[in-house]
Amino acid sequence: MRPTIRCLVLFIAGIPVSLAAVSIDPRLWTVWISYLGAALMLTGIDAVLGLPKRRLRVKLEAPEQVFIGDTTPARIVLTAPGKRSAELGILAELDDDLAPQPEVWATIRPGGAPGDDPKVARHVHELPLSPRRRGDHAIRAVHLRWRGPLGLIEKRVARPLGTKVGVVPNIGAVRAIALRMFADQNFMQGLKVERFIGDGSEFESLREYVVGLDHRAMDWKSSARHRKLLCQEFRAERNHQVVLAVDAGQLMSEPVGGVPKLDHAINAAILLGWFCLRTGDRVGLVGFDERVRQWAEPAGGMHTFRRLQALSAEIDYCAVETNYTLTLAELSTRLRRRSLVVLFTDFLDTVTAELMIDNVTRLARRHLVLFVAVRDPSLETRALARPRTLGTLHEAVVAGDFGRERSIVLERLKRAGAHCIDVAPDQFSMALVNRYLDIKRRELF
Repeated sequence: MRPTIRCLVLFIAGIPVSLAAVSIDPRLWTVWISYLGAALMLTGIDAVLGLPKRRLRVKLEAPEQVFIGDTTPARIVLTAPGKRSAELGILAELDDDLAPQPEVWATIRPGGAPGDDPKVARHVHELPLSPRRRGDHAIRAVHLRWRGPLGLIEKRVARPLGTKVGVVPNIGAVRAIALRMFADQNFMQGLKVERFIGDGSEFESLREYVVGLDHRAMDWKSSARHRKLLCQEFRAERNHQVVLAVDAGQLMSEPVGGVPKLDHAINAAILLGWFCLRTGDRVGLVGFDERVRQWAEPAGGMHTFRRLQALSAEIDYCAVETNYTLTLAELSTRLRRRSLVVLFTDFLDTVTAELMIDNVTRLARRHLVLFVAVRDPSLETRALARPRTLGTLHEAVVAGDFGRERSIVLERLKRAGAHCIDVAPDQFSMALVNRYLDIKRRELF
């Protein structure tokens, strides 16, 4: 409990009043004592009439899990028996990996909502939780402050909570993208082509010849047996191996759009894994930094998707540099057949990427490599912005140099036989799925 500025003004205002009274008549010195007593009485009344600390109850209703990149509300329920109202300042103390929220002022009053007890003051505050990283993060405490009805005394209280909230990969975003794709009629038509009937090398079925079909696809023996012209239809082979290789080194912890690159990569990897399983391929996962941390043997069937989800959630942030020589060599020895290796990683410039290029080139001799990187849109914005000061000019030059060196590295990877994707986060998942379907249609495995 502490005095407010209004209380201090009230007491200080008594000094000129008392001096004026004494200047008129020295016997009026008792005016100061009377004024001081009245001010103290008003302050005491304000403290008594204000909402008591001991009656205020705080309850937190928080979800057990939230998705990285999403904002999920938690509910802080404030109750106080009695009919007293108060305007509360509410400030939640959160872990560093949860975005801080400003103090919010709200009124707690009896019967504030339909169905509330008119004898109990109640207020429900929506606390947005915006995680910056995965893991277990705590809502440590709630700090509350309010004033009495006269505004002379401010009461403060901190209620510890210590509630843990688990932040997991954004499966909700993956589900939303998948539903949006299936709701798109154009994409659904492409998904029918996903079986690639008429292309590929795996026999699909026989169908009666119609004008426009390729004469080379005619099956003369079957036509003679059925006494009508029949054509063979083919589809792309299934049961290919797809390995999702997720780099968890220090560069992948850099945030893009408020979310670390690692989490963008995990979300896209989960979505791609789902599509690969749907098209009949076998999917594996490897997480690595200075060494291989997680490994799942490629397997088929939609039941594998749950294992991919669980294993991807175990990929943690790391502050060490990625060892491409050790990890990609170990990955190559574990893969006994040619596979599509989808490599989620990042780099800074041509110098630091030299070792990465050498090892990706070596891996591309045996396997089909799809190199996937998250582009930071802010660099392109700074490079193209009109410089107005010397500082912004330096930023534009540096951003432009980064962009040019990034293009050089990607071009070298393409010459080495790798397929490359370097797009902004909002286009990341769609570009990856479309490139996978294109590779499958062209039978590049």
